[in-house]
Amino acid sequence: MGDDWLEGLDFEAIETAVKQTALRVAAKAISHRLNADHSDHQGPQKPCACGAEAHYAGRRPKTFTTALGEMELERAWYHCQHCHTGFSPRDRALGLERTALSPAALRMTGVSAARVSFAEASNLLRELACLDIHPKQVERFAKALGQSIALDEREVLELEPSQAPTLYLGLDGTGVPMRHSETQGRKGKQPDGSAKTREAKLAVIWSAESRDKHGLPVRDPDSVSCNAAIESIASRDTDSSPSPFASRVLRETPRRGFDQVSQRVVLGDGAPWIWNWAGEYAPDALQIVDIYHAKQHLFDVAHAIYGAHSDLASQWAKQRRDELDQGQLHRILAQLHIHAPSCDQARKCLDYFTHNQNRMDYPRFRALGLCVATGVVEAQCKAVVGTRLKRGGMHWSLHGANAIKALRCAILSNRFDDFWERRAIAY
Repeated sequence: MGDDWLEGLDFEAIETAVKQTALRVAAKAISHRLNADHSDHQGPQKPCACGAEAHYAGRRPKTFTTALGEMELERAWYHCQHCHTGFSPRDRALGLERTALSPAALRMTGVSAARVSFAEASNLLRELACLDIHPKQVERFAKALGQSIALDEREVLELEPSQAPTLYLGLDGTGVPMRHSETQGRKGKQPDGSAKTREAKLAVIWSAESRDKHGLPVRDPDSVSCNAAIESIASRDTDSSPSPFASRVLRETPRRGFDQVSQRVVLGDGAPWIWNWAGEYAPDALQIVDIYHAKQHLFDVAHAIYGAHSDLASQWAKQRRDELDQGQLHRILAQLHIHAPSCDQARKCLDYFTHNQNRMDYPRFRALGLCVATGVVEAQCKAVVGTRLKRGGMHWSLHGANAIKALRCAILSNRFDDFWERRAIAY
């Protein structure tokens, strides 16, 4: 007969059907085994979380979505007449309490939703795992998981000491498109002065003992960790504790051993809030302004003075760039002083360079073998926020955006497995 019988067969459909059948058989076998076991009936009464006694109220069925598909479990149910709530010891034991997803299904949902939109995650779960989870359910479960990770980040400080003698702390911010209700009354960059975004702030820590072929420092593999949220960095003199984002950074720095290394470096684009934080909480750290931001300011001045596409602009900007590389800041300041009275861009740039002179000694920084650019930080801004939260048509709530950022930071910082282990132990 040969292989003629194979012609016309849809092998992909056959594979899918076999996989779905195998999963259903496995789910049925496991649910049959669990439903036959009544050991979760632990007497006529059990203590309730409210402090009263909950009474056994029979066995109740509930359908869960597991990695094997839907599974109906019958569980012993206890009801408390004092607080009018109920619970199942089996749900607690299996990690199914207050959820319709098994731990494995929840993990797959969270990891998928951290990387792509909720609708795309729903499709991926259906295509790759044969799980039918509606996009709204994906959203709800992923945000709840992210909020759990955010709480864990605040409560658990597991040390990740570095062997490198130098650690870098990069601080930056990037806009997140928000729902209208989240931006009402806020000043923004729209023509009418309103805002469509809110700033997510990031703290990124890494080491860079590796060198490229030119001898320049390169971030070490697996050394990058990040922590991010839409939180305030501002504080008042009368505040008894640091601002929310300052507190976040103060959790991240000891976690990575930033306070213990022999040399600490704070890198930023020049925003005053970065140096305010560093001056208050890391006063002995070396402060460096990203060299590419500094050069971009000079190019902006050149374009404002001579026109964006003129040869004079290119020549002026190149000369200032070379002076910056050579540490000749006095020449740059002199040129900016000449143009500041007639060019607003030059005046702003003069203020920028004047306030950051000590942070722009690039020949000395390079002689010490230090990073002078924030490429690692900008890459994390894109990885944490840009590729997931700034896609077309997306508008976030504050809690939703922070939950997804917490989820992505845990994954990108290689902390998700540790969180999952703690979560499993808690059940």
